[in-house]
Amino acid sequence: MKKKTGNGARAKLRAYFLDNLGRVMNSTELRKVAGNISEWARRVRELRTEEGYQILTHNDRSDLKPGQYLLLTKKPLPAFGREISKETRAFVLDRNGFTCQMCGAAAGEPHPYDPSRKTRLHIGHVIDKSQGGTDDPSNLRAICSVCNEGASNLTLDRPSAHKLLVQIRRAPAHEQLEVLEWLKRKFPDKPSR
Repeated sequence: MKKKTGNGARAKLRAYFLDNLGRVMNSTELRKVAGNISEWARRVRELRTEEGYQILTHNDRSDLKPGQYLLLTKKPLPAFGREISKETRAFVLDRNGFTCQMCGAAAGEPHPYDPSRKTRLHIGHVIDKSQGGTDDPSNLRAICSVCNEGASNLTLDRPSAHKLLVQIRRAPAHEQLEVLEWLKRKFPDKPSR
């Protein structure tokens, strides 16, 4: 009988975050809390995306280091549910040849970037739902758990500051203000020039 770890680990992580509100936690302790499962980070991501918990990382605040997590409020934001049908999942996996569309790893084979793990495929959005993407098969692709965790995002180079500024200048004023507010939250201790 196969032991189901996903929901149990997620529940343990949720309880731990709520019990440690306002305290910076690291990846080592969260992995232990989740029962040392290999996909503990995915369960944290599910708490964010599916349950709406505002778990902060170094991408959100400059004072957090990679591998550190912080939950400041118990109140979740509205979150996206899983709405992709089994039929759509099967269609996308078959269309993509049961191969990760980012790194080329084939389902069930040792992963090229982590040979200790077999490649496990998921369905990922090309344009994220938070950016207006849909669950239509044309916006979905097969993606392995390593690429899905962001460990081997090989598709795009990071944009330069110049390119980012060009895009921000093109945006409407209300979106420019949204970027400014995000930067203030990420860098709370940095004085204005």
